[in-house]
Amino acid sequence: MPVTRASKIFLLAALALNFTIVATNNILDYDSNYQFVKHVLLMDTTFPGNNLMWRSISSPEVYTIFYISIIVWELSIAVILWLGTYRLLKMIKRGANAFNPVKKTAVIGLTLSLLLWFTAFITVGGEWFLMWQSTEWNGESAALQYFIVSGIVLIYLNMKDE
Repeated sequence: MPVTRASKIFLLAALALNFTIVATNNILDYDSNYQFVKHVLLMDTTFPGNNLMWRSISSPEVYTIFYISIIVWELSIAVILWLGTYRLLKMIKRGANAFNPVKKTAVIGLTLSLLLWFTAFITVGGEWFLMWQSTEWNGESAALQYFIVSGIVLIYLNMKDE
């Protein structure tokens, strides 16, 4: 078994497993992260008197839409990454001309992961809703960690196999 290819597949599977667990946790312990989404959108723990409080949302329906969208996004990434892992595993012993093209599914999943963490959490949550100002409901550090891991795996996966 080619070691470099196997390492790419194992890292991809590890991310697929992580997204599976994250999404499952969000479903099984729905209220914990629902509260997170609620407080971020409500902006109730940002700096007092900041001039951007007009962005605050106080609608439980919107919290639910945001949160369910995140869960669906996470589940979609998990499925796509598992599918990408399976496709790569099937081609592990084949030539580079067979292995490289099947990376496409994994690339889509990893890109969706990068978009989730960067767009939804760092940009929308962190900057638009000023999550960075909260000491209680700040997920930017965790989002950055996930973004970096997904990015490293994407770069490594895209290295051409000879």
